[in-house]
Amino acid sequence: MSTKLEDRIKALIKSTGPISVAEYMTLCLLDPVDGFYPTRDPLGSAGDFITAPEISQMFGEVLGLFALQSWMDLGKPDPFFLIELGPGRGVMMGDMLRAASLDKDFKKAVQVVLIEASSALEAVQGQTLGHLGFPVQWVTSLETAPAGPSLVVGNEFLDCLPIRQFVQRDPFAGKDGWHERHVGLDEDGRLRFEIGPEPIGATAKSFIPDAQSEARKDELLETCPSLHQIIETLKTRFKAHPGRALFIDYGPEVTEFGDTLQALKRHKKIGVFEQPGESDLTARVDFQTLIQVGDSEGLTTSGPVTQREFLSKLGLEMRAVALARAQPDSKAVIARQLHRLTDEAEMGELFKAVCLQSPGLQTPLGFRE
Repeated sequence: MSTKLEDRIKALIKSTGPISVAEYMTLCLLDPVDGFYPTRDPLGSAGDFITAPEISQMFGEVLGLFALQSWMDLGKPDPFFLIELGPGRGVMMGDMLRAASLDKDFKKAVQVVLIEASSALEAVQGQTLGHLGFPVQWVTSLETAPAGPSLVVGNEFLDCLPIRQFVQRDPFAGKDGWHERHVGLDEDGRLRFEIGPEPIGATAKSFIPDAQSEARKDELLETCPSLHQIIETLKTRFKAHPGRALFIDYGPEVTEFGDTLQALKRHKKIGVFEQPGESDLTARVDFQTLIQVGDSEGLTTSGPVTQREFLSKLGLEMRAVALARAQPDSKAVIARQLHRLTDEAEMGELFKAVCLQSPGLQTPLGFRE
């Protein structure tokens, strides 16, 4: 049985022709009436996926130390804007604030800004953070966040940004051999992937990294135009006021070919066309391109480093020991949480941390000199 959004997407394709993968993702995730994020709370054990802050309070607590150190690195500004992209239920922000507010001056200076697409989650965030005593405001985009010195954080945010997919049809043509992969309809009216008949235009070519321009026939490359827009916004923001942005997400260190688009529903992978609007769509983050674009825009970049290394340098193991001493009956649970966050077979190696910041700031906590 098709979803309401699926019927609408099919009608759109019948009317206007095949759509890009990015447009399909945008409709599935952000459609205000039938999209995944605006209409539900997808987090937690009863939802569709679980993120690191939901696994353990330790994750947000050590990021609170990162926020406190970032505030110090920026010269202890007042006000200081702590901005989160895609804050989920507000659990990570709550843990960060509890840890960082041990410094009274930080607690006095910080103002929380949340950028959230889901009204359902916005209500939950208000409940989670309302009693902590910090001013909290919601805005619709990073561009509309208040101006001033800031730390921008995004945990598992970049993987939800819409991607475009290109397929190399003529390796001898270089960048002129790339064609865009679209979402169309088969003979029975079902959603399917298909490759555009014409080579991509100049704008799309600009997203193809030079190192990947010479690909073998039928190699698939994913690009994320929204990534460029976010970095441009950070550049503008940090040029006006000093700041830092921390992103933690999953993906390879070096750009790779291949289709990584996946759909998740109730913690299980399903087909990307199976239940449009009722499942989460994500793709691996291209950290190499993220760093290269950040460098080209004049930001100082650090990373990527593995989540394991990053959290360890922030003192995660020490926090686990302290928690286990304070809660002896929870030792086994804390050990499992630590394992899930840092083990190479769990989140420790696949997930990476990167930082982009104003020129002239010292190397951020958790990263290599």
